[in-house]
Amino acid sequence: MEDLWSIAVVLLQVWFSVMIGFIMIPAMFGLSLGVTSVYIQILVKILEVTVRKLDEKDSSRGRGGSMEQEMGELRRYRTQSISRGEFALSDSFYFYIKGLESIVDDQVTQRFSSEELVSWNLLTRTNHNFHYISLRLTIIWGLGVIIRYCVLFPLRITLAIIGLTWLVIGTTLVGFLPNKRLKNWLSELVHLMCYRICARGLSATIQYHNKLNKPQKGGICVANHTSPIDIVILANDGCYAMVGQSHGGLMGVIQRSMVRSCPHVWFERSEMRDRNAVTSRLRAHVAAKTNLPILIFPEGTCINNTSVMMFKKGSFEIGGTIYPVAIKYDPRFGDAFWNSAKYNMVNYLLRMMTSWAIVVNVWYLPPMTRREGEDAAQFANRVKSAIAHQGGLLDMAWDGSLKRAKVKEEFKEQQQKMYSSMVMGKKGRNSQEPHTETTRRQ
Repeated sequence: MEDLWSIAVVLLQVWFSVMIGFIMIPAMFGLSLGVTSVYIQILVKILEVTVRKLDEKDSSRGRGGSMEQEMGELRRYRTQSISRGEFALSDSFYFYIKGLESIVDDQVTQRFSSEELVSWNLLTRTNHNFHYISLRLTIIWGLGVIIRYCVLFPLRITLAIIGLTWLVIGTTLVGFLPNKRLKNWLSELVHLMCYRICARGLSATIQYHNKLNKPQKGGICVANHTSPIDIVILANDGCYAMVGQSHGGLMGVIQRSMVRSCPHVWFERSEMRDRNAVTSRLRAHVAAKTNLPILIFPEGTCINNTSVMMFKKGSFEIGGTIYPVAIKYDPRFGDAFWNSAKYNMVNYLLRMMTSWAIVVNVWYLPPMTRREGEDAAQFANRVKSAIAHQGGLLDMAWDGSLKRAKVKEEFKEQQQKMYSSMVMGKKGRNSQEPHTETTRRQ
């Protein structure tokens, strides 16, 4: 028994020595030993084999087209055989099904489901037609499960715990220092170190482009939103003042420790409903040019890494310089999108820590200011379009809050007014308000 304990202690010492010497210390100083790059290159080679095998499988089945295959499935249910080229009434059901799918899977709904992959990434099956591809890929998938859950996951969870613990302890200690330049410098150093450790805990490979456009103090950084780890990805290259609602529990402990050393902006639930209170606090933060740039995600919810949806205009009414940032994840190595309707935060983080890696590109765009005669909504749309163009994302006008809420009543009333004007003509336009009020009562 003592021999087993001795072996366990030795293994634990080796584990922590390797983790501290080869991961934590380089991460703290923003260095890399190149291990992650080699790991990503190996993954790319393995995924290329998967693509080739899928192409071979598809070729063996014949590339007659999905329409021909699906119509063939529909024709199978007929008792009488049908020769090639003959019309079948059942063919019409194919177009009927496709029409319904287009209606159900609308532009908004499909932005809140995981991005569809071209081929299998050895994590989840993106095409149910390929339940078995080859013995080689099955063996690789099995080895991948062992590596991801038995090697990478314990390492990542350990790094995440160390990073968050260090963040709480470090920011708390720095918070006792007087409000001087030393405190600000140490606060930024602690934040950077902790976020870099957490990024290594996700095996994150991040490419930052156009660093000359990085957000400056006294400005507002706005970015598209895919995941809660967007904060880790951006803060790995610079410090930001976070904006958000105050929480309880473990998240509350982290928030309270962070705000002691850095002027983050946390709102109570009652304040979040008061738009004027939020705007005034943010405007006061931006007015102090020595404060860190505010990090805001104007979409207000996570989108699935394919699009940028409507930016809420509140962030663009504050004034000051806007620093747009485009974030684009590579879905081949892991799905970074947080579907909050399907997974809670713990389940989501577990999925991230058992994926292959997080590979992401970040583009810093040139700073933008509000033009003369341009309102906040127009300014928000201009910034959104720039982010979408740079990140290769779809620029959509829909509000992301439709993910959880019904269509706003004013949108329905607007359609009612338009229809009323069309039917009743000028008389209807003059009596539009009473008509709308009557419609409301009904």
